[in-house]
Order: sequence, then structure tokens, then C-alpha cells
Amino acid sequence: MKRMFFNALSMVSISAILVSCSSDEGPECAPDFTGDLTTTEEILVGEWILTGIEAAKELDLTDDDTDNASTDLFEQYEECARDAAYTFDSDRTFAYEIGKYGEDCDYVVPSTGTWELTSQNLSLVSSCTMQTTNLEFNEDLTAFTFSEIYNVTEVTGTVVQTRIDFTYILTP
Repeated sequence: MKRMFFNALSMVSISAILVSCSSDEGPECAPDFTGDLTTTEEILVGEWILTGIEAAKELDLTDDDTDNASTDLFEQYEECARDAAYTFDSDRTFAYEIGKYGEDCDYVVPSTGTWELTSQNLSLVSSCTMQTTNLEFNEDLTAFTFSEIYNVTEVTGTVVQTRIDFTYILTP
């Protein structure tokens, strides 16, 4: 159940980061980002590892016959499901991968494209679509968090709407 939820959440997460565009003549692709990075954008270059998934409401995602709801969704996932990373390169390309480093992960979910950071707004173009998400950086610019509202299905089948915060840290 956790794996199914995480796969769905991963795809929703990626979808939340990617929104399609269209015209009357069929779909038009969002143009890739190009050009030199600004000084502000240079802070994002590197690999950012998922370190936290926090819900505003307590949820129980574990199929362990125990009512142990928590706002810490990261700890409720299996190792492979917690293994997610963004890599932002200086040529404006990015990769988002799930299951990249985990031992015996039987699935890897990759997504690639181009990126731009304007103020605190991260825009990603991938698979012909673009999405902009507001990032909140910590004081020393080594971690960022973004939030989205999701409908989450608990292990009992109850659907709960809640804000979920995703936190990533820059690897040295």
C-alpha cells in the first residue's frame, strides 16, 4: 500500500511540477530554458536529496495493523520510496530520480528537462510541459522546501486533504 501511494505521490509530485499547455492547433511544447545562469540560480546547481515529507495533518500510511498516524510521512515510507533526488546542472538541465541509490529498489522513476530559478520560483520544463513551484530556502541555502495540497488515501481507505511539505538538502 505504501509503495502504491508513494508511486502515486511521486507521479503527482512530478505532475505538480509539470503542467501541460495546449493550443487550438494541438499541443505546443513549452520551450526549454537556455542561457547562462544568474548568480541567484548558481545556488541551485548540484544534487539535492529528499530528507523530509511532512503533512499538515496526521496520516497513517503503514499497513502494520497499528493505528500510528503521524505527520512525518518520510518515516512511513520504505527505503526505496524515500530515495529521491533532484540534480540541477549549470547547463540548465535537471534530472529527478526516485530509487536511484536504494538497495534492491525494483523501480526507478526518472524525469529530465531544463530549469530556471527566478526569485524563489523554480520553473521546470519536461516532456513538453512547464510548472513553476515556490521554493523556501534555509538561511545558509543548503536546503529548500516546497508545499502542495494533496488528497492522500490512508491505509484504512480514508481520503484526507492536506498540505504536504517536501524538503531537500544539497549534498556536499
